[in-house]
Amino acid sequence: MNDVLSRVKKVHFVGIGGSGMCPIAEILIHHGYEVSGSDNAESDTLQRIQSYGIPVYMGQCAKNVEGKELVVYSAAIKSDNPELVAAKKAGIPCIERSVMLGMVTSRYPKSICVSGTHGKTTTTGLITSILLDAGADPTAVIGGKLPRINANGRAGSSDKIVVESCEYVDTFLQLHPYLAVILNIDADHLDYFKTLDNIIHSFRQFAKQTSDILVVNGDDTNTRKAVDGLTHAKIITFGKGENCMYRAVNIADTKQARENFDILKNGKILCNVTLSIPGKHNIYNALAAFAVCDLMGISAEQIQKSLHTFTGVHRRFEILGKYEGVTIADDFAHHPTELTATLTAAMQMGFHEVWAIFQPHTYSRTALLLDDFAKALTIPDHVIVSEILAVRETNTYHIYAEDLVKKVPGAVYRKTFPEIADYVMEHVKPGDLILTMGGGNIYQCADMIVDRYKAHTEK
Repeated sequence: MNDVLSRVKKVHFVGIGGSGMCPIAEILIHHGYEVSGSDNAESDTLQRIQSYGIPVYMGQCAKNVEGKELVVYSAAIKSDNPELVAAKKAGIPCIERSVMLGMVTSRYPKSICVSGTHGKTTTTGLITSILLDAGADPTAVIGGKLPRINANGRAGSSDKIVVESCEYVDTFLQLHPYLAVILNIDADHLDYFKTLDNIIHSFRQFAKQTSDILVVNGDDTNTRKAVDGLTHAKIITFGKGENCMYRAVNIADTKQARENFDILKNGKILCNVTLSIPGKHNIYNALAAFAVCDLMGISAEQIQKSLHTFTGVHRRFEILGKYEGVTIADDFAHHPTELTATLTAAMQMGFHEVWAIFQPHTYSRTALLLDDFAKALTIPDHVIVSEILAVRETNTYHIYAEDLVKKVPGAVYRKTFPEIADYVMEHVKPGDLILTMGGGNIYQCADMIVDRYKAHTEK
């Protein structure tokens, strides 16, 4: 199957509008493949693909795969999908998206794969932005929309590809990077991994599959454990500790929780950086990006400038607007560590009061990390919790949003987004921040609040 891309020209994507599918399709179009696709709903990503003039079918049926030589499908596509059934009946090879990403990535000599429980999207966006600013023309596959390219991926003409590499169900083990980044390793996706040791084991395997360079967080115990004793690739460390090759020192808070710090390499100061994205956790993301781009031959001066001008990716403390003195923002944080980092930053940004609206994401994560979620949600001034988003699960854990609310003093539960919007808008005051948080569709609640404020001001 590995050389299938060298044997085919006509590739069909089932669910081509998906955020993980669109960039791969775009890369294949760039490399001269005849691409087609299907989807069930209109989206920005679908419009981007359609702008290339390729056939995109709304809805899925057997005739869409006639004459195709390879079918790619996302993990969300079920085995009884009519296009998959027809392709298999016709003997057309069918491969899942993560396998395809592995094949595409292996065609780039300088593949940079960014892994870690937290910070992948921001760091992938940072590296992509720095390489773009330096004229290195990278290909990229990012887990969130990067505003400067208005997409979550691009096809470049260089030998470099930057890929966000997710550990869930071991999808990142389809990748064999030239350079791998491990930002951190934390207990997450326990519905699949069961234990932290299993997660560390998977990251170790990912590290073993990396051919040349491992850029790892030297301050993170689990990350160090994952790479301990590996000698096949050069290990480069970043962090605040004295043993790290790339270090952040002289760290100072600036206005709005944007961090200022010096970057040392092997004990020598290379530059001073002021980030435009809030939160101390972004120091590590910036250090990782700095190390990678320094290793790629980009000057410290160029990297410093790009780190400062980077304003983030979609749904990572994304400011949606300010209305009647109230700031509304949205963030993808869906794990206690991420909530803690984002809410700590929010509380340091000078708002009068912070209102956190949290949508728990999956029953398993909520049940297994309940006390950690409760602790994180004691940070803001006010907390509103929505229904748990089931995603792919049934509630075998017998866990409910109210179980979390009971553990957070002063927190309230509201079932629907309109009820949440009603509640927060009745109580919020000028100078406050409303911050929606979660890995699901909670951003729709933020959009609803923005739309209501707009309707107020237009009257």
